[in-house]
Amino acid sequence: MKNRFDFIKESKDIVRNYAYKHLDVTDNIEKQDFDVYVVWYAYELGNQKAMISTSLLDGMYYEVTYNINKNEIYLDAYKKFENKVINLKKEGEWLWKQ
Repeated sequence: MKNRFDFIKESKDIVRNYAYKHLDVTDNIEKQDFDVYVVWYAYELGNQKAMISTSLLDGMYYEVTYNINKNEIYLDAYKKFENKVINLKKEGEWLWKQ
């Protein structure tokens, strides 16, 4: 992997191909009918990581990691089930006791 632009392009291609292969045939979506975009990117000690999503309404979220030592890319695919707020304080006190 030469630079972050190569990594991001490769990551988006990986996610696009993965998402397309896992579409339900009844969705009638062509490969170019959805966008793939980077939500977050980081570079640390030669390794790179990107959080990626698509415009599909499937609730999927992807994490792509480049391991410089092994010259490997890892893809993690997640399904978002819920976005829930958990209030940690109530009237100035923690909800749980230590």
